[in-house]
Amino acid sequence: MTTAFKTSYPASDTVALNCTLASLASDTNLLAGRESDAVDNRTNLDLDHLLSGSIRVGTSPTASTTIEVWAFAPLKIVSGTPTWPDVFDGSESAETVTSLNVKYAACRPICSITVDSTTGRDYAVPPTSIASLFGGSLPQLWGVFVVHNTGVNLDSTGGNHYLHYQRVQAQGV
Repeated sequence: MTTAFKTSYPASDTVALNCTLASLASDTNLLAGRESDAVDNRTNLDLDHLLSGSIRVGTSPTASTTIEVWAFAPLKIVSGTPTWPDVFDGSESAETVTSLNVKYAACRPICSITVDSTTGRDYAVPPTSIASLFGGSLPQLWGVFVVHNTGVNLDSTGGNHYLHYQRVQAQGV
């Protein structure tokens, strides 16, 4: 007997991702940025998380520069303890990835935003399936890394930036 399923979204609102972007400094090399706290899916067993948000640039950013948002996950989990790639540790903090090639190997791109020179402009992080970034299966743990080279710090007000995710589950029909 085959059981049919349909997509289901829990009644709760989206879940905020803890990642402090206020005053995040620019890095010409796109290596020094901010890591979020890890999202733990070991209890909810969601099928996917749709990440989205908004990031506001600071005063007089350089046109045609970039804000990058990346996803990362542990390389393995043994006895409940994750082994994270490179400098990541699943805790919200400033991080500097070892090199661009290490970043490309350790992370999966969520979005790359080209900015203009307008002060205080908000840039959307469009809804993105985290599971799709990791071969179609949501990792047990995952987080994001945000980096930019806009030439100025991001906006200094914490409430002007947000990253959150919508939980996606299956429901029998």
